[in-house]
Parts: sequence; structure tokens; C-alpha cells
Amino acid sequence: MAQPGKAFYTGLFRHTLDDKGRLTIPSAWRYVHEESDSFLALPVAGYIAVLPPAEVEKIYAQIAAMKLKDAATQASAAKFFSETQSFSFDKSGRVILDAGLLERTGIKRDAVLVGSLTKFNIYSPARWEQEHKLAATQDDGGLLHRLDI
Repeated sequence: MAQPGKAFYTGLFRHTLDDKGRLTIPSAWRYVHEESDSFLALPVAGYIAVLPPAEVEKIYAQIAAMKLKDAATQASAAKFFSETQSFSFDKSGRVILDAGLLERTGIKRDAVLVGSLTKFNIYSPARWEQEHKLAATQDDGGLLHRLDI
């Protein structure tokens, strides 16, 4: 059962897809969610961004407000959502990610799950190494400066 509170997606976890293709979501990220909560997984620049229910609700409201007569926006939404996956985790905190998402992001068996406070990302180990090296070359205080901390 979920505990009340706000989810904070922080830390780094290395997990392996099991023989049935399931990936375990870290328990630290699941504790405030119900098993039936819907997450949205989408491919972004070589990794999978996972939006939790609160973020999904924001997008849902915006999509629901779109006009059907706006053909270009409808086409963009159709393309975008054809590449995403909605999922809930099972009692053990596992999810089955779409084979297309895994293929587009280079995730074969091993995955690196990285928190970014309001959402989390899933990388192949090789892609995470690239991201980590890129971030290491940048000013560590850059985010703190942008957040005005």
C-alpha cells in the first residue's frame, strides 16, 4: 500500500531485465504509489524518460484541451503518443517495457535508472556513461545557479 506524501526520484540504480523482460522499479521510488498508478514512458534523446502520475495528469489536461479541428496538433500528438507507453507496476514493482522503446534506446538486458527529482530516466549502461561523462565536464554548480540556490 502506498504511503502518503510526495515522490522524490533521486539516486542511481542498476537493474537487469529478468527472463520475462521485466524491469524492477526501485522501492524508494514506489512507496508513494499504488499498484494501479499510471506512469508514462517516452523515448528522449537515446533514453527512456518516465513521467509519474502527477506529471501524466498535467499532460492529460493539456491534451484533453486540444481542439480536434487543429489537424497539425492532432498529428503531432498521434506521433508522440504512438512512441510512448503507459504502464503500472506489479506487486513486486516490476514493469514490462515495450520492445520498441527498448530497441530505440539501446537497452538490451541491463538498465541504469537515474532520478531527476520529479521524474526518472532509464538508460542503457553505454548511454549512461556518455551522459555521465558529459555532465562531468560541465560546471557542477550550474544547476544550483539556475535554481538560484
